[in-house]
Amino acid sequence: MSAAPTRLPAGSAGSAHAPAVGPAAVTDEQIRWFAQTFDSLVANVERAILGKEHVTRLALTCLLSEGHLLLEDYPGTGKTQLARALSASVQGSHSRIQFTPDLLPSDVTGVTIFDPASRRFEFHPGPIFATIVLADEINRASPKTQSALLEVMEEGRVTVDGVPHPVGQPFMVIATQNPIEQAGTYRLPEAQLDRFLMKASLGYPDYDAAVRVLAEAATRDRSKAIEPVVTAQVVTGMAQLADAVHVDPALLGYVIHLAEATREHPALRLGLSMRGALAYVRCAKTWAASQGRSYVTPDDVKLLAHPILSHRILLEAEAQFAGTTVDEVIDEILASVAPPTGRAG
Repeated sequence: MSAAPTRLPAGSAGSAHAPAVGPAAVTDEQIRWFAQTFDSLVANVERAILGKEHVTRLALTCLLSEGHLLLEDYPGTGKTQLARALSASVQGSHSRIQFTPDLLPSDVTGVTIFDPASRRFEFHPGPIFATIVLADEINRASPKTQSALLEVMEEGRVTVDGVPHPVGQPFMVIATQNPIEQAGTYRLPEAQLDRFLMKASLGYPDYDAAVRVLAEAATRDRSKAIEPVVTAQVVTGMAQLADAVHVDPALLGYVIHLAEATREHPALRLGLSMRGALAYVRCAKTWAASQGRSYVTPDDVKLLAHPILSHRILLEAEAQFAGTTVDEVIDEILASVAPPTGRAG
């Protein structure tokens, strides 16, 4: 694997001479650099997670869109490995929080302690103060502890004893949860689910990938061999470049029509919020840049529909009893809302 560029091209967002944000701010050179660096990150993470390129690309899209990722899958499918490999690929601080029923909010955010020597109260930051935070089995903690993540995920800061403490940039929470063994767990409320930019599942590996994993069974933790590819500053610069990717007004209207369709669908009791629609557009920009394009296409919007919508829409009770799934409803909505065929205006 070739080494990825560790510096932004001249004139890139995040560099000393950043151009104004807007469609014209993104040059072909910057987009090529973005796609090359993105591919290098994917290849690096795939050294730990075999045969899951699409999910890896979704996770990196989430990181570069300055959002948070929820991984939901069965035990032993590699959720924690993916989170660790992604963390190790970025040269920054990383932490892991094992969520348990007895975990307290202060165990996540930190606590203020009186120092007798200085006769002052000093803030001792918790594990949430890191570039990438792995919140393992988040649904096993109490709602009070889960809510401690709300402010920091949305605002990028923690308030302890009335004093705000920023966590810095970049900052990403990767939370995992299992869809089984729900006894003693606490379902994440809709308000917190909406703060996750994407929800993804790894699934079991295909035959060839499974054989490779078994052949290398002597390696207990594949993510330990991962070396950083980019710095935290480069991640911030890439996020700013993605923000400048062009989205035609016709595509913005397409996203709005999709959101309205989720709110009007008879099988749904909760549709896509405006925060979800904003997340949709941010992710589409990053995905387009990762494909080497300075503009978003309808296919980008369609491809991201499931990871963006699946945790933001809720089925009616009757639909659940009838066996309807969220994925089926999303497919119906994509089929019923026609994408734009040309530019607006």
